[in-house]
Formats: sequence, structure tokens, C-alpha cells
Amino acid sequence: MPFESIATGIAPSTGPVNDANRAGNHVWLVVIAEDPETGEITQGGIEAQTRQTLANLDQAVRAAGGTLADIVNVQVFLIDSADAKGMNAVYAEYFHKPYPVRATVVVKELLADGLRIEITATAVLANAG
Repeated sequence: MPFESIATGIAPSTGPVNDANRAGNHVWLVVIAEDPETGEITQGGIEAQTRQTLANLDQAVRAAGGTLADIVNVQVFLIDSADAKGMNAVYAEYFHKPYPVRATVVVKELLADGLRIEITATAVLANAG
């Protein structure tokens, strides 16, 4: 099945990638703590970066015709395990029961300077658009 790229206005500046692709009623998304207006990485601690990342995720899934409630799977990449507590506090502001399936992985580094978090997610939309 061919896929289509979704124009969200928040494509990561770290390389030749799409931030959202749709195939049928499935949407795959990737977001970072990048200000969609300036393209700059959000400054501050993990809470500020998580809030920007999740705001970008919300914008991206809406551009595809869904909402955060349509997200069924999330993968969170952190550069420091100590950031998990702050990330979880902000994450709980955006996601509610039933929560998406989630994996949180600590990695050595992310590609953009100063970036502490990256999120990939999968949404299943009731209406394929």
C-alpha cells in the first residue's frame, strides 16, 4: 500500500525525513522539541522540551485528521534517564486513560544540538480521510 506524506509545518530540521506519513487509516509520526515558527530547539529543561514535543505531536496528528486520542503507540527517546520523571509529568497532561502503549528508551545522543527528547508515535484514525 502506498503512503502519503502529511504536511504538518513542523518537519524536523535534522535531515531528509517526513514528520508524518499515512497509509490507509494508520499515521506514523515523529516529533522533536522544535519551535515550528523558528525551527529552533526549545531551550530549558526536559519539561519545556517535552511540552513542545507533545504540542508538535498534537499539531501533526491534527494535520492528519486525528487527535491525540487516536494515538495507540508512542516511543520516547531521552538522552538521560533522570529526565523520565519530568517527561512523565508533562506526558500525563497530554495523554489520559486508556494510555497508548509506550516504550521509553535512553540513548547516547540525539541529532540536534541541545535536544533531550524525540518521540515517534502511531495513530489509527477512524476515518482515513
